[in-house]
Amino acid sequence: MRNRRIRSAATSTATAATVTALVTALALTACGPSDAVGASPKPDSTAAAASTSTDEPDTKASDKPQPPADQNADDGANSNSTGNGSGSKNADTKTDAKSKSKSRTTTCTGSNTKVTVTEVTRPINHLLVTATNTGSGNCHAYYAPLLGFDDAQSVTQINEDSQPQAVVTLAPGESAYASIALGGDGSPDIAAYKLSVHFAGRDNQGSVGSAANLTLPKGTMISDSTSVSYWQSTMADALTW
Repeated sequence: MRNRRIRSAATSTATAATVTALVTALALTACGPSDAVGASPKPDSTAAAASTSTDEPDTKASDKPQPPADQNADDGANSNSTGNGSGSKNADTKTDAKSKSKSRTTTCTGSNTKVTVTEVTRPINHLLVTATNTGSGNCHAYYAPLLGFDDAQSVTQINEDSQPQAVVTLAPGESAYASIALGGDGSPDIAAYKLSVHFAGRDNQGSVGSAANLTLPKGTMISDSTSVSYWQSTMADALTW
């Protein structure tokens, strides 16, 4: 009786151990290796793909073309052009000031002109008086030069037929001309050495300003009827008288 009980107990114990082992085996088979404690988790292919996409460089940004090197040069040129425009305005201002200076017309005198007297071959017995504007503005050469030979007490007579259509106006550097007919209606027979050239004023009431004192060409001879022409704008016009 006792032996039968011991065998039954042993049999039951063996059976329980077998069942336990079987259950454990089935559990391991169902879980798989990645679910076991301590096992490394299986990489998520979706997450890996996303990570790879995020780490790729932005090719659109890196391939954006840079501004050409000469773009800044163009900007500099525009800046320089603006500067030049400012210099141009300054130049225009100076030009306007110069024009205004020239527009202030005065009377030609010995102080703002250079006066010379020269002998000419044609016509014979003639001298040519030239007055060149040396001032910074225009000047008017009114009427005729008022001439005095040596110590003469009166001015030389003026050829009224030579009066031009308008007053001769000289810009800086320009010249007016007057001819001296030494013989006049006669034959020159009086030696002369010095000549003073005075300038008439606008009202023609005598001379204005300073005079030019000149030495006459050697051998100059004048007469009682020596005359002088009005101021002319060209040498040719002056020598017709």
